[in-house]
Amino acid sequence: MRKSASVSVKSSLETTGPIVTVGKVTEVNNDTFWPIVKAAGDKTVVLDMYTQWCGPCKIIAPKFQELSEKYLDVVFLKLDCNQENRPLAKELGIRVVPTFKILKDNKVVKEVTGAKFDDLVVAIDTVRSG
Repeated sequence: MRKSASVSVKSSLETTGPIVTVGKVTEVNNDTFWPIVKAAGDKTVVLDMYTQWCGPCKIIAPKFQELSEKYLDVVFLKLDCNQENRPLAKELGIRVVPTFKILKDNKVVKEVTGAKFDDLVVAIDTVRSG
């Protein structure tokens, strides 16, 4: 009579976290923001903090997307500062929209407030080269 062997099989459904696509802007929320920032390692991360009703936010959004297509070594994220994401917006110290936070090594190192595209480009270049 053969003894049956019992084999423990671990489910391979474990998630690796949110997916970030190079050349695209990734929408984040309270749960996904910090894991993505940590996964970025030493890459520069740029976060666009916006609201649905903000006119200047809507104007700069296509330009922000263009930057994500230009700077393939930078992670581009956007956060809708709605009620659901208020805890993260508060943690990051947002006062006006749009606000762009530039992070390096899990820390905010630069901030650009308002739809100031040229200032944003300079800030990104400064952090990337530094």
